[in-house]
Amino acid sequence: MADELGRIQRPTAGQYDGRRKLLLVPLVYGPQADNAEGVEVLQRYWEQMQAQVDALEEALGGLQHVYHESLTVGGDEGLQQLGAADQRSHGFITSKTQAGAILEATEDMDVLLETLDLQRCMMIPLASASVGSRLQEWHSDSNRQRYEFIANQIDTTLGENETGLLLISERHQVQFPNDIEVFYVSPPALEEYRRWFQNWAEQQQAAAAAARGAQVADEEEEAASEDGSEDEEE
Repeated sequence: MADELGRIQRPTAGQYDGRRKLLLVPLVYGPQADNAEGVEVLQRYWEQMQAQVDALEEALGGLQHVYHESLTVGGDEGLQQLGAADQRSHGFITSKTQAGAILEATEDMDVLLETLDLQRCMMIPLASASVGSRLQEWHSDSNRQRYEFIANQIDTTLGENETGLLLISERHQVQFPNDIEVFYVSPPALEEYRRWFQNWAEQQQAAAAAARGAQVADEEEEAASEDGSEDEEE
């Protein structure tokens, strides 16, 4: 079970000597770049998360490897991919590689693309329950392969007495090797972000429902008006 940083005491020097360590960082994104409150909460999370990672990294004796979901290549090419996809991750990880950590390839390209394609397919309304069930099974199998690959990449690259850093979504299903000590980085702003996101999602749903209701009312009013016009003509 992962230790949650912020709810446990900071590890003492030498406490994990000889063991493999992994800092697990929840990767969160803001759904609306123009939402000032969301941007502020997300910025607080990244600042607190980086401060906790730095403190834990220092206590554990440095950082040797970095892993990031969706990266199918490592090194400079991986940094270029991050630069095009997420500036926060890019800046954070660049600072770690400049300090000597190695950015590793984390995912298999074919499996990742298959998983993403299946996610898109599952967003399409389907008439057949059988097709939906088969898509769900296929997606579950693809996800399993994806997370097994990530676990294997970490297992094969993270050496004895080394520390790695993994940035991945909270809903991941990676099963880490038993001999890796996992530290779940959970700054106070993470819970703050979760609350904000839930409120934001509820507001979006309410607005969408109100818009649908207004549209239905307009259509009914228009239909009633047309019926009235037809009655007058008769």
